[in-house]
Amino acid sequence: MSELQQIIYVVDDDEAMRDSMTWLLEGEGYTVACFESAEAFLKARHNRMRGCIVLDVRMPEMSGLELHEKLDGMGSQLPIIFVTGHGDVPMAVAALQRGACDFIEKPFHNEDLLSRIHRALALDKQLSERHQRDSAISLRIDQLTQREREVMQLVIAGKLNKQVADELDISMKTVEAHRARVMEKMQVRTLAELVQAVMSIKPLEN
Repeated sequence: MSELQQIIYVVDDDEAMRDSMTWLLEGEGYTVACFESAEAFLKARHNRMRGCIVLDVRMPEMSGLELHEKLDGMGSQLPIIFVTGHGDVPMAVAALQRGACDFIEKPFHNEDLLSRIHRALALDKQLSERHQRDSAISLRIDQLTQREREVMQLVIAGKLNKQVADELDISMKTVEAHRARVMEKMQVRTLAELVQAVMSIKPLEN
């Protein structure tokens, strides 16, 4: 599957600001999509968006902070760079504490904005790669039988084959067979790799 294109989503009610950012960012080779309100962005939003959001803190109707909260509730991982006025810095700092990527204060130098966007896009790439890896691991776990999952949980908890056999009331040979199939299906070669893979995602359910 080809990697999705990273797009910079500019959400600002100021048309002049949207135009100047588009001119700057497209001049640097970026793809830009502009929205005049938080509501307009939400209508266009979908889960496969890649890139980052450059978001004005103060907008009529729904503010940038309110949009950030809504996106967070939707599970969005798109990095957000808040654009603030001089009086909004405390709000932007609070947004950082709630998971925003960065903020920049108006008026700003183009180079400062570009450096923040570069970092945000690098973070987006990292988050996307982690999501793809975790999805692949979850898919492998889903392919395990119930017994194989039980064996795997005991093995990664540090139990020896004999302890697993006693706990599940099966033979050592059966444990070894299940363990071999787990390693094959999970596409790992060592116990350390298995533990690392499983622990990198949410805890297993029985």
